[in-house]
Amino acid sequence: MAAGDAPVVIAYDGSDVAKAAVRHAAELFPGRRAVLVTVWEPGLALLPVGPPDSLGTMPMPPNPEIVEEVDDAQHDHATRVADEGAELANSLGLAAEAHSVADDLDVADTVIDLARDRGAAAIVVGSHGISGLRSHLVGGVSRKLIRHSELPVVVTRGGDASATA
Repeated sequence: MAAGDAPVVIAYDGSDVAKAAVRHAAELFPGRRAVLVTVWEPGLALLPVGPPDSLGTMPMPPNPEIVEEVDDAQHDHATRVADEGAELANSLGLAAEAHSVADDLDVADTVIDLARDRGAAAIVVGSHGISGLRSHLVGGVSRKLIRHSELPVVVTRGGDASATA
């Protein structure tokens, strides 16, 4: 696939920052094919809720049927969010397709794997501007994409018009 034919992968979570990333992708890669990816995390319902009791016993996880229902709801939500992102991208002139992908490792690795599988030219992601200790606690998808992706990564900060690569 020629570099000009390779799609751009856009990480999309439905936030204003992600919408800004789609707008920037449309400006930077006009008319390009795009893959809008929303990553969801299966198995969240398996995580115990609440602190251990006085004996140090963790709460019992929910039954498997509830876990499956929660996973189905998360997958459905991710599909709707990805479809919304693709609609936005298409309205801005990109030839976009939506993908909701289960997170096998973490969000950044999942996006990198999809971009690699699709022969992408670049990854575009919005950054919520989280820094310091908080970024270490809640992640840092854009930072990990920059560090681990062999592809160019375009990071849009906040809802403003600036982007860095």
